[in-house]
Amino acid sequence: MPVHGHRHRPGSVRLTFTRVALTLLALLPGALLAPTASAASDTPARGTARMGVGVLAHDGQDGVPQGTRAAQTEGVDVSSHQGDVAWSTLWGSGVKWAYAKASEGTYYTNPYFAQQYNGSYGVGMIRGAYHFATPDTTTGAAQADYFVDHGGGWTKDGRTLPGVLDIEWNPYGDACYGKSQSAMVGWIASFLDRYKARTGRDAVIYTATSWWTDCTGNHSGFAAANPLWIARYASTVGTLPAGWSYYTMWQYTSSGPTVGDHDRFNGALDRVVALANG
Repeated sequence: MPVHGHRHRPGSVRLTFTRVALTLLALLPGALLAPTASAASDTPARGTARMGVGVLAHDGQDGVPQGTRAAQTEGVDVSSHQGDVAWSTLWGSGVKWAYAKASEGTYYTNPYFAQQYNGSYGVGMIRGAYHFATPDTTTGAAQADYFVDHGGGWTKDGRTLPGVLDIEWNPYGDACYGKSQSAMVGWIASFLDRYKARTGRDAVIYTATSWWTDCTGNHSGFAAANPLWIARYASTVGTLPAGWSYYTMWQYTSSGPTVGDHDRFNGALDRVVALANG
């Protein structure tokens, strides 16, 4: 019996099958069609770095601090990742001091900085600002100026902590930012010298022992003047970088009981006030 209707041209069956297959593929979950790691960049966008961005990747996280909190004071550090922070809730949980990311390199400022910096102050906390260093983009002095000009200054009001240089693994490329150990020490010195010239205060250095050892050769020359904020997600702080016999602050987890990374000041609240006053 003859078949009435449209007659298929040669090859049209194969084309129809191809269209159906492509349609079915388009309906699959996006994760199945995502490019492989070799085809897609895993490098985050500039400005997204925050304190401890490389600690989990390089040092890991294990355990919670041992011992009592009686001689230590709880704090947090925040960045744009936290957005607007409920400071009254943190204050009620026992957090008494805070640092907010102000800047990165000479190209980024935290859009939530005002809410975070002023909001923590408003509920009674002692607060300060930190700068995420990118030594491969501009000089240390230029970044210190940028930091001070965008929220990293200091006032002796008993409630404002000195600025922090966050110097750690490069989330955008080479871990040591393409610098030799001596060049890295020079960059850090340039930042610290300019910050002190602008504010009258010695900046706090935030780092991890493993990064400091690899990228500065475990330089000991800053310990006499610059307080240490050590990053180690474990039950103890472990070995400190050369020169420092004690830490001033310890970032002990990136997954604390409330918003932000959690930290402990190595002393009671009156010692936090003392650091604020200089």
